[in-house]
Amino acid sequence: MQTQAELPVLKEPEPKKKSNAKLIAILVVLFIALLAIIFFNSSLSKITEVEVTGAQFVSSTEIMKHTGIAVGDSFMFSSARKIEQSLLQNSSIQEATVTKQFPGKLKIHVQEYKVVAFELDDNGDIVALLSSGASIVTSSERMQIMDKPILTGWDAEDMNKKELVKQLGTIDSSLLSDISEISPIPSQAFPDRILIYTRTKFEVVTAISLLPEKIETINGVIETQAPGRLTLLLADTFVPFPEIGEEENAETE
Repeated sequence: MQTQAELPVLKEPEPKKKSNAKLIAILVVLFIALLAIIFFNSSLSKITEVEVTGAQFVSSTEIMKHTGIAVGDSFMFSSARKIEQSLLQNSSIQEATVTKQFPGKLKIHVQEYKVVAFELDDNGDIVALLSSGASIVTSSERMQIMDKPILTGWDAEDMNKKELVKQLGTIDSSLLSDISEISPIPSQAFPDRILIYTRTKFEVVTAISLLPEKIETINGVIETQAPGRLTLLLADTFVPFPEIGEEENAETE
């Protein structure tokens, strides 16, 4: 009796998993790309608000001009570091900090160079002089809150005036609070000689180059003496002003 040979059972081929995984990956990529397109075309990806703080003399309009950005520009591709560097190109701005707040808000905080003096320009406008050498036209309201001297009688391009502004910037503000006015009175020996008027009715003659080392002496005399004329050049001298009664007696004599 013949036995029938058993044929091996063939296994069914397993479904290909690779092709399914590839399809899923393609769908995920397409979905992410679609979301990116929707996002970058929505208001969420745009600058919707810019907040400027810290500026007292530089206008928000001028600050925005220096940033190179505007509402509606890309929020994601606006570099805070580049904006800060652009702001520092303004000679009135000493420091700048830019913070990005999602969605769409930029916060710009600036610190200006300190104001060391004021003057009137040819149009009668009040100009704030900064320690950097920059000058900004301002308003009388802003000047009134600043205890800074007014420069009078100076030519616009006078190098001594520029040096004076520089020197004032190196002196502590508290030491300058009593100075009300500074005018040039050059001499052959001292081309940078100046006349200072104080709020406490003193007159001080000194030189721009000597001012940083003489400012302590000026304040010391003001605090301890009656009003008079103080000369601080090669030698220091002080002559008090005569009292009103003394002036009348001198006239009658």
